[in-house]
Amino acid sequence: MTPEEFKRLGYQLIDFIAEYRAGLEAKPVMAQVQPGAIKAMFSPTPPEQPVGFEEVRQDLMALFPGLTHWQSPNFFAWFPSNAPLSSVLADLVATGLGQTGITWQASPALTELEEVTTDWLRQMLGLPEYFQGVIQDTASSGTLVALLTAREWATGQSQDRGGLQAEPQPLTVYASDQAHSSVPKAVLLAGFGRENLRLIGTDDNHAMCPDQLEAALKRDLAEGRKPCAVVAAVGTTNTTAIDPLREIAKLCQRYGLWLHVDAAMAGSAMILPECRHLWDGIEQADSIAINPHKWLGVAFDCSLYYVREPEHLIRAMSTNPSYLHSAADGQVKNYKDWGIPLGRRFRALKLWFTLRDQGLQGLQARLRRDIANARWLEAQVRQTPGWELLAPVPFQTLCVRYNPGHLSPEQLDQHTQNWVARINRSGRAFLTPALLKGRWMVRVSIGVESTERSHVEALWHLMQQEAQKVEIET
Repeated sequence: MTPEEFKRLGYQLIDFIAEYRAGLEAKPVMAQVQPGAIKAMFSPTPPEQPVGFEEVRQDLMALFPGLTHWQSPNFFAWFPSNAPLSSVLADLVATGLGQTGITWQASPALTELEEVTTDWLRQMLGLPEYFQGVIQDTASSGTLVALLTAREWATGQSQDRGGLQAEPQPLTVYASDQAHSSVPKAVLLAGFGRENLRLIGTDDNHAMCPDQLEAALKRDLAEGRKPCAVVAAVGTTNTTAIDPLREIAKLCQRYGLWLHVDAAMAGSAMILPECRHLWDGIEQADSIAINPHKWLGVAFDCSLYYVREPEHLIRAMSTNPSYLHSAADGQVKNYKDWGIPLGRRFRALKLWFTLRDQGLQGLQARLRRDIANARWLEAQVRQTPGWELLAPVPFQTLCVRYNPGHLSPEQLDQHTQNWVARINRSGRAFLTPALLKGRWMVRVSIGVESTERSHVEALWHLMQQEAQKVEIET
């Protein structure tokens, strides 16, 4: 493809994306296909000959029934994963420039723009100057990097000797029973072993109980284990619960543990000064993960990992083959030593475009709008008979259930799954059912860039309409 062909076809694709975004509200939110339907549209063997781009574009349209429309104003599932059009353009530019950031020398602009933008966001979040940032792909990677770093920090670099299997004491990791699934996964991948993960009980607000954490620490010490790290959450996946960071940090200091804070979705709210009390004690963390590609509005993937003392991260992650040496070493950051992959894409462009396009005030206004919409829906739930609010609403996610009052717990579970499934199949909105303390409830996550109060009002009307249809199999 020549630059001229690229220009002509690029204009067409930009029009294609713009028309898609303009028509999103009218589309069924959840994908409308059965498993295997998309695969069945295409040949099982690769093409032998090239086809014209027009044919590719037509085939692209065939994928549409298999899309779940995350950017729809009626998307209230999982978490907001905004991709504003300014960030889409940044992704196009980043790919078009074709940079690969293995070292500073490989692309000084890639490295230094990442330094600038991660520090801009640090300031927006109100974090102390000693935190330094790096862009990871997701918070799952951030958690894994944190636990790998904690492992080496706690063992005096066991990887330089015999690794974990040569350590005299098993290392233990602690998180709440509401922690994201990436935490147990990272514990396994980092080699701690499932038997050395402690899931700590939570209170009525679904936040970690410090007294139970300390009891677990004392028990492990008494039994000859070595406590290594705590993963605390600011905004758990199910309920956006907030673990008490200051109390947890004091225990980490007393017992000598690494404190990693998972603030993947809710961390974005800390650009609002009125929300920062919710992560009181954050300055005591050793590492923090925040996903601008969720609520803040940077196209996936762009997860920020902040670390208090980068030398611990670099010692755990460093690789230094001769072919990557340069005269600039020692004067610059080489982000190859700040995470697992050697190479990295120009992700900082998406963050840079978004922050410059919307500015702090524009981002704050949008998040305040979403919080206000969540507060409005919370008020409706509280004042409407039969509806239950199952967790506090510190941010933009509500956990609700409709209880007609005459169903057994098992029937109520079935009813909850039934009415949310009807909403999702209708295409008019998309919600997430989830288990909370062993019972089904419905999460309403408000935060898509285009979602306004009118969409939340329409959702509430739809929820009431469907939840009041009690159809229980006997």
